[in-house]
Amino acid sequence: MILEGTPCPRKDVGLEGGVRSEGMLDRLEIVEGDITRLQVDAIVNAANTSLLGGGGVDGAIHRAAGPGLLEECQKLGGCPTGEARITGGYRLPSRWVIHTVGPIWRGGDHGEDDLLGNCYRNSLALAEQQGIKTIAFPAISTGAYGFPTDRAARIAVRVVKRFLEHSTTLERVMLVAFGKAAYETYQEAVEEIAGYSCPPRNKEGSG
Repeated sequence: MILEGTPCPRKDVGLEGGVRSEGMLDRLEIVEGDITRLQVDAIVNAANTSLLGGGGVDGAIHRAAGPGLLEECQKLGGCPTGEARITGGYRLPSRWVIHTVGPIWRGGDHGEDDLLGNCYRNSLALAEQQGIKTIAFPAISTGAYGFPTDRAARIAVRVVKRFLEHSTTLERVMLVAFGKAAYETYQEAVEEIAGYSCPPRNKEGSG
């Protein structure tokens, strides 16, 4: 079941890098649910370097999109860790899929933080280049790749926050959590990094 997102409250948090960040948090949304069902311009796939499908979110996106996605991915020649590639969405509600390859967690001393940050940064930059206005991210690398969820959430929120402070193209960035614990971890990351709490989560159709 997809749950209603929780955009964070707008507040004037001053000037950063000469750009006023007021309203930035209105564009950052935390969602619990199935990323393959979201009505956004693009969803991000936590892919492997082959881009030929796999388990977890990657497998779910390929199954929902149908065989056309694999056929297009076969033409891309793979994707290095931290980079991003874009394809059509095929049978998905989203028009586009941005594929990015997260790092495998190896204890934190092998550049994992920088590589994960690059996944979000490069995906957002590619979305902006494509004129995409709404995009949804899964919790990249936190499944089979073993990246600690709390650490990954802080990286995601930090990169998205900085990007939105300087972007006028993107209207909404959704961070999609799988399960209540991950959802609450993202909320804590927003509070820690942005300084504000998101409202309590609401189930779809509730108040």
